[in-house]
Amino acid sequence: MSTLVVCLHRGDPLPGADPPVVGRAAVESLVTAVGVDDPEDSRVNCLLEGLRVDSDIEDGTIAVVSGTGETVSADREVARQIEDLVAEYDPESAVVVVDSAEDERLVPIIESRVTVDAVDRVVVRQARDIESTYYLLKQFLADEQLRKTVLVPLGAALLAFPILLFFAQSPAAALGAIAATFGFYLLYKGLGVDSYIARLPGQIREAMYSGQVSLVTYVVAVGLALVGIFVGVLGVSSMQVEEIGAVILATRFAYDAIPWVTAAALAASTGRLLDELIGDDDIGSAYVNLPFVAVAVGLAVRGFSVYFLERSGVFGTVTIPATEMGPANFDAIPLTSAEHLAVLILASILISLVGVRVAAYVSGTGVDVSFEERSS
Repeated sequence: MSTLVVCLHRGDPLPGADPPVVGRAAVESLVTAVGVDDPEDSRVNCLLEGLRVDSDIEDGTIAVVSGTGETVSADREVARQIEDLVAEYDPESAVVVVDSAEDERLVPIIESRVTVDAVDRVVVRQARDIESTYYLLKQFLADEQLRKTVLVPLGAALLAFPILLFFAQSPAAALGAIAATFGFYLLYKGLGVDSYIARLPGQIREAMYSGQVSLVTYVVAVGLALVGIFVGVLGVSSMQVEEIGAVILATRFAYDAIPWVTAAALAASTGRLLDELIGDDDIGSAYVNLPFVAVAVGLAVRGFSVYFLERSGVFGTVTIPATEMGPANFDAIPLTSAEHLAVLILASILISLVGVRVAAYVSGTGVDVSFEERSS
């Protein structure tokens, strides 16, 4: 059984040799010539590895195949040399020795002409990590999507740094602005906001053409949320900021904004529920329960904000006014902050339970109706 040991190379021409170079003595002379010409040439290690492999094979013939240049003509030159070797020595198999990933790409040329038993890639031990990093970086730069995602923001940050440094006159401020921008960008990509924004025009167009009620309610919800933010900012601005901590300010903002935000969530969820009612599909329990959940969460947040504001002295004690119901008279009932919180929490739990019950009833009705239709 004859085996052809092929040292494969494409690039600079071999010094003082016309490939293919065949035979152990000829290859040993070529090692000396290549090493003297350029001691740092990786081909020296490739040729020495080929000699080692040839010494391990009893019926082996070593040959050096090389193509000059980085074009298709170099690949054709390698193919021609392999065909000449196969025609002359008629090997039953081959072992290919390469010294780089670029040369390894030529292995299919040899495989198409003779059976390849193994591919031995030689990398200098000190340069293994460097070469691996090089090919990973080359593969990274070849990916257009990765270039746009990583290199473009990095380049923009490097360009923005001297500009920010010029206007801010402070390296800390410039670095802080760049770090904040990078953080926003990572959140933007990580949460898939770009994909959502890309799909948003199509969804809006589809909603307009299909006449969905939710499109209007979503617009109303955005308006109510903006009103809630505005009202919350007004409530915070009316307080003495110097004398009150940030926690109390945030609580006051939540207290003033949460009714409007709850109304926005209620409008959006109601519109989605109406779309499900108008459509032909069965109504899911989640759509029915969502408006109740929105109100329940709003009451709970309102209750906690009232508790903190009352405990901090921003608000006074809440009093249920006196009422007259026929012959019965009810006096005014003052509520402590804990009692006020308990009332709102109980109300939120009660509303959520009602939502679960209504959702279960509607879903059960839908199942019964569909069953009766199938039976009929």
